Amino acid sequence: MGLEPVLAKELTQLGANDVQIGRRMVSFTGNKELMYRANFQLHTAIRILKPIKHFKAKSADDVYEEIKKIDWTEYLGPEKTFAVDAVVFSEEFRHSKFVSYKVKDAIVDQFREKAGKRPNISVANPDIRLNIHIAEDHCTLSLDSSGESLHRRGYRQESVEAPLNEVLAAGMILMSGWQGDTDFIDPMCGSGTILIEAALIAKNMAPGLFRKEYAFEKWPDFDADLFDYIYNDDSQEREFNHHIYGYDIDIKAVNTARLNAKAAGLSADITIEQQDFKDFKQPENKSIMITNPPYGERISTPDLLGTYRMIGERLKHQFRGNDAWILSYREECFEQIGLKPSIKIPLYNGSLECEFRRYQMFDGKLKDFRHEGGVVKTEEEKRQMAQKHRFKKEREFKQRLDEAEQNEEADIRNFTFHRHDIEKKERPVRKERNFRDDNDKRKGRDSKSGKDFGKDRRDFGKNKRDFGKKKRRFDDDED
Repeated sequence: MGLEPVLAKELTQLGANDVQIGRRMVSFTGNKELMYRANFQLHTAIRILKPIKHFKAKSADDVYEEIKKIDWTEYLGPEKTFAVDAVVFSEEFRHSKFVSYKVKDAIVDQFREKAGKRPNISVANPDIRLNIHIAEDHCTLSLDSSGESLHRRGYRQESVEAPLNEVLAAGMILMSGWQGDTDFIDPMCGSGTILIEAALIAKNMAPGLFRKEYAFEKWPDFDADLFDYIYNDDSQEREFNHHIYGYDIDIKAVNTARLNAKAAGLSADITIEQQDFKDFKQPENKSIMITNPPYGERISTPDLLGTYRMIGERLKHQFRGNDAWILSYREECFEQIGLKPSIKIPLYNGSLECEFRRYQMFDGKLKDFRHEGGVVKTEEEKRQMAQKHRFKKEREFKQRLDEAEQNEEADIRNFTFHRHDIEKKERPVRKERNFRDDNDKRKGRDSKSGKDFGKDRRDFGKNKRDFGKKKRRFDDDED
């Protein structure tokens, strides 16, 4: 929530038609190539859903009957597997898992009646993943073309406590308007997510480069040649002539960030050092700072308010002539910075309703800055500031519950939204790609080495994706 306009702009630039902003979603139209590109190239999308049926339902039996009307042989065969995700905003349908079961039953019963055999369920790796969304009595059934959430880029080798979501990090950078035209600094970089997302944006690299697979690759109409063409087309990538710097007081975070940057092949563009923010010095070159300090929620710090006072002091005295953007949660923390923001943008970080604030660090007085032609707020920023309370005014907040546990048959993933605020429990952070099964070995997955493919990745010749069959699926030194 909060990134809808950013995603809409991305889609428009990608060539999508009929782009319309909704609540926590953006709808658009396009052909198969655009769907592939949306999955592969968008920085701020979580998943791309392709609607196949809209209908109204006032009961679970209505859902069952409507789903059963679809000719499922167009999408599935008895030998295939499928899974159903359900998202429910409704007084009538109080449990998303029950809705998922009704969809599953309708599909299975149709196959039993027509063919005497039924497709099986697979949560982990289905051939077809379905999504049903119910808002009161309005139902939309979609094919999930993404599979695993698109924020899981594939470059994260290790993580630190409370890592920032990759999609949120990219959205913050795009909101700032930075496109690689200055140096970039994150003085509290953690595992390096903001740094890596900044490098991808600066070089105009597709965030899907590191993904293992997409759900649409298992669809009956999957066009492998078309996707190979999209995957190997680096004609829109550009040179980045500035540099990205990351710092953190924790050496473990520094080492993790370096490993992740190396896995993404971006070590040449990103320098990461151990340094306390209180020792930050005025950068030599024009720079932008985007950072996500501790809030005292998931990460504790001995002197939270003192940390924010220090941030304000460093910005005031050691970041003159530059812009700093800070994402935080508590108003009292922002107050300790002691500087007047030029813009405040509401954003959600997980379940926390945060603000993303810009601080313009200029020498002298504001009146003199404006007299010399300086712009504190653009007309667009003034418009955004006028809407700064839109979350509270417009939403009926129904927070997502984390239902990590599966049902007894382990065949349905569900997300239920409730009307009351419940503290979101964080899923345990799983280290990415530190397991290798036979399928991974066939596909040439690099799991542990963290090898820096950045310079090498494009040196395999024109048909990059054919090296080890696919560019993202080649092995490390053992090859």
